[in-house]
Amino acid sequence: MKAIVYREFGSPDVLRYEEVERPVPADNEVLIQVHAASLNPIDWRLMRGGPLVMRFVLGLFSPRLKRTGRDVAGQVVAVGRKVTHFKPGDEVFGACSGALAEYVCASERAFVPKPANVTFEQAASIPVAGLTALQGLRDHGHIQAGQRVLINGAAGGVGTFAVQMAKWFGAHVTGVCSARNVDMVRSIGADRVIDYTREDFTKDTQRYDLILDCMGNHSLSAYRRVLTPKGRCIIAGAKGVWGGLRLVLGAFVLSRFVSQKFGVFISKLNKEHLTLIGELVEAGKITPVIDRRYTLSEVPEAMRYLERGHARGKVLIVAE
Repeated sequence: MKAIVYREFGSPDVLRYEEVERPVPADNEVLIQVHAASLNPIDWRLMRGGPLVMRFVLGLFSPRLKRTGRDVAGQVVAVGRKVTHFKPGDEVFGACSGALAEYVCASERAFVPKPANVTFEQAASIPVAGLTALQGLRDHGHIQAGQRVLINGAAGGVGTFAVQMAKWFGAHVTGVCSARNVDMVRSIGADRVIDYTREDFTKDTQRYDLILDCMGNHSLSAYRRVLTPKGRCIIAGAKGVWGGLRLVLGAFVLSRFVSQKFGVFISKLNKEHLTLIGELVEAGKITPVIDRRYTLSEVPEAMRYLERGHARGKVLIVAE
């Protein structure tokens, strides 16, 4: 089978479209024929090797994991002898290591059934971005109907899910994005859209009950100015590892001395959450925003596009 492999850290040029051995499922695993996968910022950050301190985890001189990609949707073609929830022919989606390949093999716990009227492309766009939006708004942000919610980075993969989910929860939603994405963000449900190239929302007079920050490009003190006295700011994105660590420490300390609450989190794979998002897509409550489609052999080009930071919604990798 064909797969994307990289044996050194670096630019998208290190990604290779190669023939590799097709995996065989272990007792508790399923083998999936990939119909669609999608890219996330973590994919290019791992490809680059991140700051040197991260090499102790990723590999000092070369990647410990030679395969990339996480979001995936496809059809079960084989199952291990202890698998109880799936059978060959089932259509599924989920998250696993090495998703940028013709076939992937992972624990059955990594997947949930794909609703019949949700396409493979839509399903593949859900896992990382959808879970981040849902867990950020609901589990960490404690969103309530009637609240004023701001999504910073509303045009990105997480942001486009978050805008729609916040509306589903009954919030009044403000989206922050660039000028070229204003109409798109408004079209997916935002009540108000701020063009960050013309207006700094942290200097506005509007106050928000909840901010979901997908960018990590403002200080915590700036967010404090536009939060209500009991407001929450949940951060799901940061500028590099060091920027993320500073935000984690700052959020931990600040939350203990002020009435507002701050948090930084990374989404976790959760089958119930994935199922819920799939049902929302099936019901038409959420429509995944898909920017561009590339084939597996075009992954280096797709990664270059994603790395530039201007993707609207999700970048998909579809079967050849």
